[in-house]
Amino acid sequence: MKILIIEDDLELRKELKVLLDYNGYQGIILQNFKDTLEEILEIEPDLILLDIKIPYLNGQQLLKKLREVSTIPVIMVTSKDSEIDEILALSYGADDYITKPYNPTILLLHIEAVFKRLHKNETKLLYHDIKVDLMKSTLKNENQELILSKNEMGIFYFLLMNQGKIVTRDDIMNYLWGTDKFIDDNTLTVNMTRLRKRLEKIGLYNVIETRRDQGYILI
Repeated sequence: MKILIIEDDLELRKELKVLLDYNGYQGIILQNFKDTLEEILEIEPDLILLDIKIPYLNGQQLLKKLREVSTIPVIMVTSKDSEIDEILALSYGADDYITKPYNPTILLLHIEAVFKRLHKNETKLLYHDIKVDLMKSTLKNENQELILSKNEMGIFYFLLMNQGKIVTRDDIMNYLWGTDKFIDDNTLTVNMTRLRKRLEKIGLYNVIETRRDQGYILI
């Protein structure tokens, strides 16, 4: 999961990135505060940690503009301990709110809670005529139900969320294991081969294409 850090305190944003990366997320630090909205839409994060005090637009103004074009979940992070700020942030479309200074564990729990709420609406998906049930880790058509392993479902779900787009091997390894640095490259190859064979059992032949020197694409 990509989490975008929008924070102008250099040391704090570095600490946030380390915290997120260490706990299995991909922390991305926003560098350009002049074209913040454009940067967000280009990065396409899964969640945003947004400080109220940022250059040019304040966080609440940015959130209001973001909500006009996107439903990316946002957790407001601020040093202001004010009910008015909380009310404004939530009224502008924030998904959650946390004040500084905060316990890192509490922040991680807030992040996890937001993702859980979102995934409740995404536990059942559809791919062609196949029902994808994330909670049961199954693919089901009219005739049979296929149970996938955790890694198989993880790969399939990530490809499904990026259907029609090429995803790199590093992207998949980061999503599954939170890193690509200490994972044997062959581990992903083995899991991908198994997934393809399993998909054939439910009638999905050649739906995952390998793009040489680029990655994979679900068609």
